[in-house]
Amino acid sequence: MEASGGGVVPTVREAMRDPKRQRTVILVIVCVALLLDNMLYMVIVPIIPDYLAGLESEAEAEAKLEAQAHPRVNGTGSASPVSKTNLDVKIGVLFASKAILQLAVNPLSGPFIDRVGYDLPLLIGLMVMFMSTCVFAFAETYATLFAARSLQGLGSAFADTSGIAMIADRYGDEETERSRALGLALAFISFGSLVAPPFGGILYELAGKRVPFLVLACVCLADGCLLLAVVKPFSNQGARQNQPAGVPLHRLIMDPYIAVVAGALTVCNIPLAFLEPTIAGWMENTMHATKWQIGLAWLPSFFPHVLGVYLTVKLAERYPSMQWFYGAVGMLIIGASSCVVPACKSFSQLMLPLCGICFGIALVDTALLPTMAFLVDVRYASVYGSVYAIADISYSVAYALGPVAAGHIVHTMGFAQLNLGMGLANVLYAPALLALRHVCQIKPSRSERRILLDDEEEEEGGGGPGLYDAIRMEERKAKRKGLDANNCARNEYNTSTPNSTNNITANSTNTNPPHSIARPRRARPKPPGSAQITTTPLVVEGSGLDVDTAESSASSPGDSPGPERV
Repeated sequence: MEASGGGVVPTVREAMRDPKRQRTVILVIVCVALLLDNMLYMVIVPIIPDYLAGLESEAEAEAKLEAQAHPRVNGTGSASPVSKTNLDVKIGVLFASKAILQLAVNPLSGPFIDRVGYDLPLLIGLMVMFMSTCVFAFAETYATLFAARSLQGLGSAFADTSGIAMIADRYGDEETERSRALGLALAFISFGSLVAPPFGGILYELAGKRVPFLVLACVCLADGCLLLAVVKPFSNQGARQNQPAGVPLHRLIMDPYIAVVAGALTVCNIPLAFLEPTIAGWMENTMHATKWQIGLAWLPSFFPHVLGVYLTVKLAERYPSMQWFYGAVGMLIIGASSCVVPACKSFSQLMLPLCGICFGIALVDTALLPTMAFLVDVRYASVYGSVYAIADISYSVAYALGPVAAGHIVHTMGFAQLNLGMGLANVLYAPALLALRHVCQIKPSRSERRILLDDEEEEEGGGGPGLYDAIRMEERKAKRKGLDANNCARNEYNTSTPNSTNNITANSTNTNPPHSIARPRRARPKPPGSAQITTTPLVVEGSGLDVDTAESSASSPGDSPGPERV
């Protein structure tokens, strides 16, 4: 088809049939979805506090006018002013509502993604985020803003989890490619979080509250349309039936290695989550920072975050077994930077520890997110919805506690004590990543579908094997029947050739046989929870049986890895 006249669209369709090109477009779609989610999360930081303060002022003015028109019995003639503390609490609850709902939905979205695949949940998440952004644009009351923020948490529970899981699935052939793709997604997350406050503040000052949200809504709609055009989520559901069943989320949470990774993701994001709602007031009180300085406080941190992602990806390519070490170093950097923040006396001094925090978070996230997929590949089936739902839960715990608890800790204990506690938590948790030093050196020796076949008697977590697994089961039964037929043939041959039988008997009684009986091969290590099958053919030298036995062993080395008795 030529790319002239009406042949452009067919040419694009033919290009999308190439798996590498298609996964590149899918990576772009997922990165844009993550960018939108984090921009919508942070764009309200310069908008909502000022907007809510204006709503409170209008309500207070109306209350005063009404009090003057209808004086109270006590004759005061004035309404009680709304305290600033009450407004801060309302803003904190509004900011935390997204993470709280996301935390509640993730235990359900992970198994749902494992069951239906990654395409449809990503589309659902984009649709819900589009609705949330439109509600934000036209909301005029606190209740409507709260509903829009909570709706965004619902969309993020599907879009973020399915997007990261889709990247891990499409780039699962090589660990280096997966690390590079996940690192790019993390760079988009960082860019969205750090560029959203100045983006929202500038558009809010120039064009009002609605314009920033409408721009994000248009980008979200375009991303959803591109997903429909490229992936076609409603037409690919039949292919999902041939994939292995996902591991239940509770089993993954109980896995000690995944639990260590999830804890590290929560602890390393606590400084960022707790500083975002509290650092603005601290900057105003200690260094008399202006509005533009507060809005640009986190923007320079984008560059060390990208540097951290790039450095971790390059190091993982050369030293892939040291992912745990990169994460531990990142947590130490976060801890040291958090302790330095209260000592800063100027805006320029504050940039250094904030950049250190974002650089450390980049090291931890870029090293440990691919590790979660690697653990699932080695120990379970390569289905990533539930494991990345656990990662999303880890992030949500930090960002749900931050807006609610950070302000209370600052008022009761102080800003310096808050930062020292967060830094100490990261430093103390870093040695826990030593538990991953041996896991990251393990290479998957068997296909996860074959592990499922070995676990077919247990059937834990619901859902029987798919079509692929059923075919493999039939092939295994056929091979076993073939081995039984070969055994019968050997017995008949041994009874018909007494000399060979005598040789076997003599050699078997010899304590040091020179080369008569081949040693059984050592079985390859299997992940925990799978049945141990040890069968190896008996190779007898000089009897005429070694040729047939060697051929059967070479034809299926993965199905007969241990000793077999005849």
